[in-house]
Amino acid sequence: MTLTDRFGRVHRDLRISLTDRCSLRCTYCMPADGVPWLARSTMLTTDEIVQVARVGVENGITEIRLTGGEPLLRVDVVDVVRRLTALTGPHGSPEVSLTTNALRLPALASPLRDAGLSRVNISLDTLDRARFISLTRRDRLVETLAGIAAADAAGLRPVKLNAVAMRGVNDDEVVALTRFAVDRGYQMRFIEQMPLDGGHTWDRTEMVTQAEILSRLNAEFTLTEVPGRGAAPAELWTVDGGPATVGVIASVSAPFCGSCDRLRLTADGQLRACLFSQGETDVRSLVRADGPASEVDAAIADAYRRCLAGKKAGHDIDDPSFLQPSRPMSAIGG
Repeated sequence: MTLTDRFGRVHRDLRISLTDRCSLRCTYCMPADGVPWLARSTMLTTDEIVQVARVGVENGITEIRLTGGEPLLRVDVVDVVRRLTALTGPHGSPEVSLTTNALRLPALASPLRDAGLSRVNISLDTLDRARFISLTRRDRLVETLAGIAAADAAGLRPVKLNAVAMRGVNDDEVVALTRFAVDRGYQMRFIEQMPLDGGHTWDRTEMVTQAEILSRLNAEFTLTEVPGRGAAPAELWTVDGGPATVGVIASVSAPFCGSCDRLRLTADGQLRACLFSQGETDVRSLVRADGPASEVDAAIADAYRRCLAGKKAGHDIDDPSFLQPSRPMSAIGG
């Protein structure tokens, strides 16, 4: 029982968006205001999320990442984690992780760990307070750093820190962010900015590439490539002989579509085969339909396969016909 697309890629990783709401307004993700939030009635309930995830796990999903928006804004996020980690399939229970801005982690890190959460990915684009305010439109750097420390103290390791590298904004902090992470036992990961912003202002010529990031790092550290990347989005290098590593997610300049094993479920119940998909496969109507449970489960399994049937070989960002998705990242879920 596997979820395989027409190119033979087996899909084991399901990203589930719990909400499109967020407590920050990062410039590369959302406009300052006027965000058209999803209607509450369209968003999946916890029972519905678990049902869709269960069918996925029964068909080979082994990893679940909870995303947003900001997933910790969902009031029952601890219960969601507990129920997802209790699922079982042919490969056992899924590993459940979470991507967050860390603002609620001081209160939630320990309960999430006790519920079965394995680890967290935390957004940290700058260590400078004024720059943080400019980037996120909120003065909450101190709270973010406290959340990172809380995750580490709770044992949600490895703590992975994600920074979107932006020219003239924070590209001069590549070394400082890496040193901050290495000194504390975290893993720093830099992400090439992708065309997923709410304002559709992305410009490839302004993007900081993997080559530029590595050039800055190589000037300060000795990097050694880590083999065996597999389906992971980040390519890793050990820093000064290890054990610390630094990663780069080069979705634009060095795409890794050929090994992609990810599917996405939006907060309003749409399956997406790729971040850059123009189409979606509805499962919300399936979980809300009347009928025997076995028939609903079969329909959900079929939806997974129909979604994968339309998955392309790559995201085609370099193709002149490429169109940015109408949904921003906050509404898709990372």
